[in-house]
This record gives sequence, structure tokens and C-alpha cells, in this order.
Amino acid sequence: MTVSEENPLLSSHNSSGGLRVLLHPLVLLTISDYITRHNLRQVPGPIAGALLGQQLGREITLEHAFECKLMTNGEGEVIMSPDWFYERLSQFKLVHKAPALELVGWFTITPASGPQPQHLPIHRQLSENYNESAILLAFHPSEIELGASNGGKLPLTIYESVYEASSSDSAAGNADRQMDSEAEEIKMNIRFRELPYTMETGEAEMIGVDFVAKGSGNAAVDEPKSRIADATRSSTSESRDVGKGKGKVLQVAEDGPDTSDISVSLSTEDEELITTLSARTNAIKMLHSRIRLIKTYLAQLPPSYLTAYNGNGLDDRIDSPTGDDDGDDADAEINLPALRSIQALVNRLPLVVPANKEAFEEERLAERNDVSLVSLLGALSKSVRDAKEVGRKFKVGVLSPRHILHHVLDVVISFID
Repeated sequence: MTVSEENPLLSSHNSSGGLRVLLHPLVLLTISDYITRHNLRQVPGPIAGALLGQQLGREITLEHAFECKLMTNGEGEVIMSPDWFYERLSQFKLVHKAPALELVGWFTITPASGPQPQHLPIHRQLSENYNESAILLAFHPSEIELGASNGGKLPLTIYESVYEASSSDSAAGNADRQMDSEAEEIKMNIRFRELPYTMETGEAEMIGVDFVAKGSGNAAVDEPKSRIADATRSSTSESRDVGKGKGKVLQVAEDGPDTSDISVSLSTEDEELITTLSARTNAIKMLHSRIRLIKTYLAQLPPSYLTAYNGNGLDDRIDSPTGDDDGDDADAEINLPALRSIQALVNRLPLVVPANKEAFEEERLAERNDVSLVSLLGALSKSVRDAKEVGRKFKVGVLSPRHILHHVLDVVISFID
């Protein structure tokens, strides 16, 4: 079964125009946020929005997206509100002046089979009024669960629209009727062709994507305070009902409350520290694996290719223990570009070592002392705060009004005597 038989809106021909689509992560974040809010709030109606970008020749960039207000026209078709959409598009164009962005297409959610007939009114509206070559970004929520099995492919497809001719007289059962080419009615219908796309991002977008990744990776569900209070009251009542026996009380104290289901929410500083340490750990592991791979590759080379490091580079050749390695050289497959890359890497190793080691050590020691001094000042401030708290508690607990009254009476009596 061909694609056109599965979905009549898809063209049976592949895209031959050479269009290249560059998709930015900010568009995906906007679309996913819109779909999430739409589902959680249980908003009725379809999901649709506009795509802003640039079209330079056969290259189209998708840089921004925004949700749109929909309405139903007189024919019962769902379209974008004309006045609202024109005003919102003008606002976005006013904000994004350098570089100037324009409407390049729209997005919606569709099945994995592709666009449906209910999507045609919006596409016609944008094609006729704003951009005749508007593209469609179809998001497939049904493929999100299959993300792990499809090689990590994004659950979306980008289409371009073309007009293809179809004959109204080519119906089944009219084989005996003579076809008149002059009287044949030709109708142009919209068909969609899938476009290839690549991901492109900037520095600002990388910051946003990194922030979202950190939030999703450290997200924890906080239980409501009412549930925590109920759990506390229930545990307190159970501990009271244990009994007055000493052994039972000790058993409850040793067991303690069950905290296996309590989720710990980390602070922002802890999340950043964990993320930084994890990144450094992964980098060190990757570096170690690459070094082991290079060592393994070099160990498998014939002895004639092995050299010794003399401090200035790999110059001193290691003689073969047997002195006869011509057969090994002929049989071994030597990757000369890889050897040149390894040689260049080894030659750059002296650049890692600082030129002035003494100055480097002094600077490192100064930074270490600064860090230690800051930690010491923090510990000193905490000690002062704890001592102040102890003094306040001593004043409240020991110097009570009754104690002060007895002290005043003793002073008065001693003065009278």
C-alpha cells in the first residue's frame, strides 16, 4: 500500500524542490509547552499555532512559534481568528526586527499518518492571505511513547504543500464512457510532501534548553501539606496506641517512621552542584576511555611503528626484539591518518603544561587560600550565630521573672542589713 492510499492528502511524489528546513529548539519548547497546558487545563478544541522564521532561497528557518486563537466560520470549519491573528503577527514582527522574521508556516497535532481534512481550512487561510508556500509542522503525540524504540527520532514531520491535478471524470464504473479531453474538468487539490529537516541552535537557545533539561532531570513531586499533616497525625496516634510498656516504646523508637515514600526536593544550589559534578565525571570517564582506546590501538601496531617519547615528541624508534618485522608490516592494516592525528595530539601535550610553573603554583595556592578563607569566615559566622542563639535561650530559660524577683529581694535585704 502506498502512502497516497493510506492518506489521500499525502502526495505520492517526493519533494524535488531542494527545500532545506532548519528547526530551532525554541520552537519545540513552545509547542510542547502549549500542548502540555492545553491537556492539563482540558481546553476544548484543536491545537494550532504559527511559525516564524526566515526564507533565504531554498532554505527555511523555524525560529519562533506562538499559539493562535481559533474560531468556527459560517461553513463549520475551524480557522484562525483573522483580526486576532493579524494583530498578534504584527506584534511579533515588531519585536523581531533584526533579523526580520516572517510567517513561514504553522503547526498542529496530527496522527502519525499525516494531515487530516480538518486541517485544510487553516492551511488555505494562511496560504491565501499571508504566505503561499507555508509549511506545516505536524506533531505526533502518539509517537512519544515509541521514542525509545525508533532511535530517538523526534515525533514530528514537516510538510510542504503543492497543488496536484485530479480529474473529476476518473470515477470507477465509467469505463464504457468516451473520454473527451476538452470537456474533462481538471481540479487542483492540495497535497502534502514530507520535507527533511535538521536541528540548529544558538547560544541563547542552548542556555534555555540546558535550564529545561536540569529542571526535568531534578523534578520531584511535592506532596501537599495537608497529606503530610495527616500522615504525621496518624503516625502520632499510632505511637500513642502502642502501649505503656517499656519494651514496646523502645521498639517504636528503634523502628522509627517509614520514610521510604518521602521524596526529597533539592535546592537550586544542590541541583547546580550535582549537575556540575556529573558533567565533570562524565568528561573524565570519556577522556579515560579515549586514552585507553588509543593505547589499545598503538599496542596492536607492528614493532617498527612503535617509538619512544623523549620529551620533545615521538622521535626515538624502538627496535624490534627480533629485528625482522617485514612480514608483520605487510600483513597489518595501518591507518596513516589516525597515526598522524595521534602524533599531532602528542605534540600538543607540552602546551597543556604552563610555561611558568612557579607562577602557576603561586596562583593556584592563592586561589586555594581564598576558598579556604571564605569557608573559614562562613564557619566563624555560623559559630557566632550559634553562640548568640545559646545566649538568647539562656536568658529566656534561666533569667525568668521569678528568678529576677528573688534576686531583687536578696539585694534589698542585704541593703537593709
